[in-house]
Amino acid sequence: MKNTIARRSVLALSVLALSFGGLSLQAQAQPATKKELVIGGTAGSNIDQLKAGIVPILEKKGYKVKLVEFNDYVQPNQALAQGSLDANFFQHRVYLQKFAADQKLDIVELVQGPIAPLGVYSTKRKTLAEAKEGDRFTLPNDPSNLARALVLLEQNKLIVLKPGIDALRASEKDIAENPRKFKFIPLEAAQLPRSLGDTEYAIINGNFAISSGLKLTEAVALEKTPDHYLNVVAVKRADKDTPWAKDIADAYQSNDFRAVVDTKFQGYAKPTFLQ
Repeated sequence: MKNTIARRSVLALSVLALSFGGLSLQAQAQPATKKELVIGGTAGSNIDQLKAGIVPILEKKGYKVKLVEFNDYVQPNQALAQGSLDANFFQHRVYLQKFAADQKLDIVELVQGPIAPLGVYSTKRKTLAEAKEGDRFTLPNDPSNLARALVLLEQNKLIVLKPGIDALRASEKDIAENPRKFKFIPLEAAQLPRSLGDTEYAIINGNFAISSGLKLTEAVALEKTPDHYLNVVAVKRADKDTPWAKDIADAYQSNDFRAVVDTKFQGYAKPTFLQ
């Protein structure tokens, strides 16, 4: 009799376990839709694009969106990888790929967006043609944007880079000709606007130029931004195919966002789908 009761108990527990297992599998197969998003962006044009163009579109789709503003190019990716952010918008493809590889972060590009062009600014010179021997240039110190700044200088015939180098990885060591003996001073990108009063020229990332009160029209030279320097939305690789990530990508590719960019962010470099 005791063996019969024991067998019945085991059978009941097995059925109960299978029932809970089935419920668990069903719950995993039908997860609750994520409707609260935390998105990071750097000060200036990047966070402004999120506020003016992307958040309203996502809110219409039923999302509650919190924006987190950063003043450097390191914390947003670390916060994303650690799960404090669902997505971020502040960097171009070249920077993302190098940073992710160097820091061993499993974060990837979701969709491209507009970027305020890199520009050369000056309070002491009206044009690059006025540059004098020994003039000082501050420029971004992170490798991808440093290379970008040097290419901009070469395009304006101020320096010559070594033939055959990878333009995406150029550094001061790759300068073949600097006939006017310009001095190059790498600084953290957020500090570049503050250097204007101390140097003849500052090569400033567009978002930090705008956040400091500079206008694109005030630059003595602006880059012609190639596609690989357009900003991207980054997410964790595991999140790339989620419904909410698709909704973020759709927001960037929407006619509503195009209208915002055309009216509030004129002069920005844009991906083909926004042109």
